[in-house]
Amino acid sequence: MKLSILGSTGSIGTQTLDVVRNNNDIEVVAISANSNIELLEKQAREFNPEMICVYDVDKAEQLKTSVSDLNVKVVSGMDGLIEIATMNSADIVLTAVVGMIGIRPTIEAIKARKDIALANKETLVTAGHIIMSLADEYNVKILPVDSEHSAIFQSLQGNKRSQVSKIILTASGGPFRNSSYEDLKNVTVEAALKHPNWSMGRKITIDSSTMVNKGLEVMEAKWLFGVDYDQIDVVIQPQSLIHSMVEYVDGGIIAQLGTPDMKLPIQYALYYPDRKWLGGERVNFAEIGSITFMKPDPIKFKGFRLAYDAGRIGGTMPTVYNAANEWAVSKFLNKKIKYLDIADLIEGAMEGHKAIQNPSLEQILETEKAAHEDVEEMINKIN
Repeated sequence: MKLSILGSTGSIGTQTLDVVRNNNDIEVVAISANSNIELLEKQAREFNPEMICVYDVDKAEQLKTSVSDLNVKVVSGMDGLIEIATMNSADIVLTAVVGMIGIRPTIEAIKARKDIALANKETLVTAGHIIMSLADEYNVKILPVDSEHSAIFQSLQGNKRSQVSKIILTASGGPFRNSSYEDLKNVTVEAALKHPNWSMGRKITIDSSTMVNKGLEVMEAKWLFGVDYDQIDVVIQPQSLIHSMVEYVDGGIIAQLGTPDMKLPIQYALYYPDRKWLGGERVNFAEIGSITFMKPDPIKFKGFRLAYDAGRIGGTMPTVYNAANEWAVSKFLNKKIKYLDIADLIEGAMEGHKAIQNPSLEQILETEKAAHEDVEEMINKIN
């Protein structure tokens, strides 16, 4: 198997390389990063890819000098990402970049008939109608890497999609699942970054704490599995052992369980439909004793509730939801706004937007830019 990794220095990318280290039949032919050229150089020296992409053009020039002793091509920017996503030698492209920059390379990879191991939420949230249609047209597999979507994908094996009654996405509830709404008024960045179960990047950790991440996953599930929003439920499962479930028309429920380790969904996507040995902890049910469930609080987790509104409106509204959240979270991480402002800013951006149905990629990207500007304007009024 020959693998191209878009976003090799992030959380998913580095864990994907751990999977590669544990198997001797995967060749990494391309890697990319936004700007972390120090780690990217180490990866290049270990895995000897044919091509490296650095999104930051200046950093790419620096890396060219650093790896001049290697037989590797260094490319940059969006054109570079597209080049490593479509290279002839790659069999499968793992998209783990953060943000909407993942959409164009994914589209071009599909057109180049590469299977996609998808770990970039924004691609389906904002352009699901484009991506899934192209995947059908080019007979390309979209293999989910998200823990929850991988769990659903695994729970669907051997069954007919037409017999699915409901998809049940599980959520950890993040660090504030037992907090009151009042408690959230003074949440610090440091507290929001302390996830109880998972080790993830900063942005996705904040999204988990607000449950916006689960809202994005609801929108992804709609496209990945061809269900309506009324068929997607979310339940908080604090132990993070049940990664998601599928209920069938006869009332039977199939769930996928395991320890909270992203290497399993990554490896499953790369080797599907085969399963291979994977080291690590195993679930010991006798030690766990119990698995508990809670309903998400729609008032405390307003950002999560707004995802269903955005999804049902459709068109460009999910782009506004995603872009507003992205901008707001970056401001919260830089301590420019308060924690509860994140959901309020998403709501404000959605209220000010008139959705365009079946948008083109250009309209999606224009909507993203406008949403960022709207949120910035609202923040200036707050401050």
